[in-house]
Amino acid sequence: MAEAVRHDKTARQLRLLSDALDSGRLGPVRRLVNTLSPAEIGNLLESLPPGKREVVWGLVDAEDDGEVLVHVGDEVRESLLADMDPDEIVAAVEDLDIDDLADLVEDLPGTVIDEVLKSMDRENRERLEQALSYPEDTAGRLMNPDVVTVRADVNVDVVLRYLRLRGELPDHTDHLYVVSRRHQYLGRVSLADLVTHEDSTPINRLMDDEQPAIDVEENADEVARQFSDHDWVSAPVVDDSNILLGRITIDDVVDIIREQAEHQALGAAGLDEDEDLFSPVRRAVKGRALWLGINLITAFLASAVVGQFEGTLQQVVALAVLMPIVAGMGGNAGTQVLALMVRGLALGQVGASNARVLLWKEIRVAVLNGLMLGSVVGLVALLWFHDWKLSLVIATALTINLSAAALAGVLVPLGLKRAGFDPALAGGVILTTVTDIIGFLSFLGLATLVLLH
Repeated sequence: MAEAVRHDKTARQLRLLSDALDSGRLGPVRRLVNTLSPAEIGNLLESLPPGKREVVWGLVDAEDDGEVLVHVGDEVRESLLADMDPDEIVAAVEDLDIDDLADLVEDLPGTVIDEVLKSMDRENRERLEQALSYPEDTAGRLMNPDVVTVRADVNVDVVLRYLRLRGELPDHTDHLYVVSRRHQYLGRVSLADLVTHEDSTPINRLMDDEQPAIDVEENADEVARQFSDHDWVSAPVVDDSNILLGRITIDDVVDIIREQAEHQALGAAGLDEDEDLFSPVRRAVKGRALWLGINLITAFLASAVVGQFEGTLQQVVALAVLMPIVAGMGGNAGTQVLALMVRGLALGQVGASNARVLLWKEIRVAVLNGLMLGSVVGLVALLWFHDWKLSLVIATALTINLSAAALAGVLVPLGLKRAGFDPALAGGVILTTVTDIIGFLSFLGLATLVLLH
């Protein structure tokens, strides 16, 4: 429900914005844009064609430019940066948090990177260099080194006086982290406990030492899973020596989850989740041609199977009418299983320990669905063509193909994962090939055996 409301709001904003731009009235556009959050502005910019996007980008408050750049895809960011001069880019990004700046810095022109580094103090420059030393999609890239730490041997009064002197806290601060003299992570203290206990209470009595820290080299998907499992707002990040390096906050994890969803949805179609909705035709053609070419090859494989039964098709024309049903049903059934598997692999719910049980369950589901749906299709074929043998052939072929689809839906993503490939990206192409070939082979093969002999 909330997602539908958000989409309706975006559509309404887009309509108002487009109407104002078409009328040439930039005042209402500026007022509308600057009532939105940076994330909403980013979403709106991605929804606009290049000409209107350029106009709206020029009306965004300069103070929001950096945050907006963080919230758009790579291709859109590239187009926005192309419209900015170096001084504007430096001004936009120099006040960003270190984790956000680390995401952007590799997309910036070399001369701009140098200027950004010069504009930073030594401490922040070292923090940025440290963040960039970790691979993409790891906790090291996600973390923000700006953390508030306290010692276990002080009391609440000392901590509260320190916080008042500090003046402000980093966003999404729900806990302070307790560290040793060597800055090793010991535990955390909630802000709620600090303000509800006596000033003389020692921190070590309030410390929660049960929350595990996240290893700096942990991958982003695992970080998101841990946040989801434990309902964290923030989590500490440590190195191999348990030295506290920074923290990851829920806003970064929400971005990971959104990117995972986009990757699964678009990857299944062979698309890049960062592709600009209004990218140039040449770039879009180049990005999609590879997967369309692979699909074309698999289509020829399926056609080659059909070609082996040309004589059968010529003698029994009804087969050509019914043939797409078997392949189509198999493809849909396999896609259902594949979607479950891709999600399970992404969440760490599927592995070698439970794959056999899952496979046996999906085969039983496929056989039962095949018998049920096959009976329905067989009855329709009988009423349509008045041939009980043809009815039996399509019912049997449908059951066989649904079973093959279940096998492929489980085994293909597992095999791709083990081989180091992304199941969300490549699984659909392989699955469709399997269900098409098995569907045509079983249907036409059985038809040749039963109807022509």
